Amino acid sequence: MTVFDFQIQASDPLCAARAGVFTTPHGELRTPVFMPVGTKATVKAMTPEQLRHLGAQILLANTYHLFLRPGDELIREAGGLHAFMNWDRPLLTDSGGFQVFSLADTLKLSDDGVGFASIVDGQRFHWTPEDNVAVQNHIGADIIMQLDQCTPYPCETATLHQAVVRSAEWARRCRVAHQRPDQALFAIVQGGTDLTERLQSVQRLLEIDSQTAGFPGFGIGGYSVGEPHQLMFETLPAVAQALPVDRPRYLMGVGNPTTLLRAVACGVDMFDCVLPTRTARTGTVFSHQGRMNLRNARYKNDFQPLDDSCDCPTCQGFSRAYLHHLVMAREMLASVALTQHNLRFLLRLMEDCRQAICTGRFGQLLAQWENSAAVDDF
Repeated sequence: MTVFDFQIQASDPLCAARAGVFTTPHGELRTPVFMPVGTKATVKAMTPEQLRHLGAQILLANTYHLFLRPGDELIREAGGLHAFMNWDRPLLTDSGGFQVFSLADTLKLSDDGVGFASIVDGQRFHWTPEDNVAVQNHIGADIIMQLDQCTPYPCETATLHQAVVRSAEWARRCRVAHQRPDQALFAIVQGGTDLTERLQSVQRLLEIDSQTAGFPGFGIGGYSVGEPHQLMFETLPAVAQALPVDRPRYLMGVGNPTTLLRAVACGVDMFDCVLPTRTARTGTVFSHQGRMNLRNARYKNDFQPLDDSCDCPTCQGFSRAYLHHLVMAREMLASVALTQHNLRFLLRLMEDCRQAICTGRFGQLLAQWENSAAVDDF
């Protein structure tokens, strides 16, 4: 295999689910894959060694936050993000566009780029697509994302169309500016919940792909911004199938188990979300019985593990009663233990998906989940 080669190893005969291998300079990604989010070059409450032990193949970091602090130049001086954070497996940086556009009160948008204020000290900056690529080149992740215009939900069709057109042009400019062969630049599909705009976005990106050095993969952005997830699935299957079969498809910002499984069935390969780590810090965990809030008094005298079928160190060593105690006492170990469980739950779910696809049992796996007590709880 060559670097950034994507090989499909198995496909489900009844849906679009597929298992593949994406090759990067820091190792292979076996898909479907969930990427824990390390926004500021750290997955909260986890060490790199713990993440490796849990089976994390790749981590995600955020360009906006790293640009502000400690700065992309410092990371470059440190030898790149892998060396800086002691992570020897693949890394992905998103462009920071979502963070910029979520700060609407400081945003100044034009076809040239985007102006924004620092959340650290209020200092103003302006990014062109070329600037953003340069920052990500300095950071040095294996996969980087184009700067795009993310739209809210709901959103008027005219605004969606403008974002589709602008994001495609920015993708072209990012592709021209990006010169590091050891980094894969992914383009991003926009268009909100409007299928026509979504498919136009795909078409524009494919035209750029054919006219340039191309994109080794494609992100699907602009979902999980407030719309009901069932509304996302009215357009996601067609969007995923419109993208090249020989490139990974990355659904950005999605992390609840039911949505992950349904998206895998649509042919999506990569996912990320802060949900498993953020909810863990509030005392909430995933399980095959549904979402569990360890603050609930019902767990005070419950000496079962969180999930009988989970192989994470938390489930192997601690009871619900002990974890309830840690949460109520606001002990640091509560965040560590629950984060460890939630991440392993999703990482193993993707491992199970991959194995099921390779053995022709994905339909059975999906049906079991859809009929379980957990399906309506996420």
